[in-house]
Amino acid sequence: MDFSLTKEQEALQQEAREFGIKEILPVVHYFDKHDQMPVYLIRKAHAAGLSNLTIEEKYGGKGFGLMESAIVVEEIAAASPAMGTSIFGNTLGMEPLMMSDNEGAKDHYLPIFVKEPKICSFATSEPMMGSDVAGIRCKATKDGEDYILDGTKYWVTNGGYADYASIFATVDPKMRHKGICAFFVDMHQDGVITGEPIPKMGHKVSNTVAVKFDSYRVPADHVLAEPGKGFILGMRTFSRTRPIIASFATGAARSAMEFAIDYAKKRRAFGKKLEEFQNTQFRIAEMYQKIETMRLLMYKAAWEADSGMDPTVSASLTKFYSTEKAQEVVMSALQLFGGFGYTDMFPIEQILRDIRVLTIYEGTSEVQRIVVGRHAMNAYKPAMPPLDELVNLRADDPKKAAEEGMPEQKVWRCRICGHMHYGDEPPDECPVCRFPSSAFKNVWPKE
Repeated sequence: MDFSLTKEQEALQQEAREFGIKEILPVVHYFDKHDQMPVYLIRKAHAAGLSNLTIEEKYGGKGFGLMESAIVVEEIAAASPAMGTSIFGNTLGMEPLMMSDNEGAKDHYLPIFVKEPKICSFATSEPMMGSDVAGIRCKATKDGEDYILDGTKYWVTNGGYADYASIFATVDPKMRHKGICAFFVDMHQDGVITGEPIPKMGHKVSNTVAVKFDSYRVPADHVLAEPGKGFILGMRTFSRTRPIIASFATGAARSAMEFAIDYAKKRRAFGKKLEEFQNTQFRIAEMYQKIETMRLLMYKAAWEADSGMDPTVSASLTKFYSTEKAQEVVMSALQLFGGFGYTDMFPIEQILRDIRVLTIYEGTSEVQRIVVGRHAMNAYKPAMPPLDELVNLRADDPKKAAEEGMPEQKVWRCRICGHMHYGDEPPDECPVCRFPSSAFKNVWPKE
């Protein structure tokens, strides 16, 4: 087990950090105030080689793994989690294409994304459904070998500027997940109607819109998943992208902590600097602990994905843990800043607004808890024996037993209350709960 980054990863991290500090940080407050996405930064990120990182080398890409994406996105998000969403939104949009079996579409489009700063969106959500992907109502009607799309997708990141998009629709809403299919669409064709930017609490530098499809024809060679396979493709996509949401959270929380440390070193109260108060030191220590834990969970999920393992559980775990802890870190930083933290003269209030959505999009925290809870209850293999097989051995002389070991004995355990009975046969009745001998199970010696 090696926790160090490779030299290539360290260089990539430094490039992303410099890009965030020099290109994003000086302008993000301005564009946030004007509710405008600085599209030119997406083009600059592409030119700097900091986007579309996971496109395979055979398509002209860098062929990086999810770990490299996580490293880069943390640094971009440290400058602006909203801008991180806009830049990484391209990978989210392309992920269904990259994971599909449509080799022709991959051969055609992936090299385009490598060469040109094209923007790609992803759309599962709709006005009446969010995390309930199986509840999709956008209709896909078969017409020969093609499909006709009719319906509206919502919360489409970068949708107002997108050149292409991965769209999930259904042949029949009543079929739920069995009817869902996926398509790769050209957003500049007839039949695509884009709404005005959705006004949001935060993420104002990230464009979010509704997209309506009105008899939009999808050619057969643009189908990413036939009915019944679209839901699986969507879930596989989220398993790879949810760890990156933790990267947004980690980067933003780290910045909040760093700003808080700087403020604590300079601000004086009650005759001394804030950093000298034990309360401040405890507050910073807790921020640091949470951020380190967030990053480790994020790296683990990314490593699983890059190793060919199923990252679903780790992805859900890191998403809900990191996004929730990020809120705690930023709220703690704001508290340390006092009244100044509540103003837009300092960056904390914008960070707070930008990270609030992280517990919502790409599956709410509640959905992630369902994923992890089901795994823990059903698939997880416990190391400890079942409760009704636990045994407490005993001896007449504890000192002798401590030297020589426990004597041979036969032990029965009541499956109702846990009472232990020692003897060749179980008692006729449990002396504690009064259940009959059938409630007892022979737990020692082990077979």
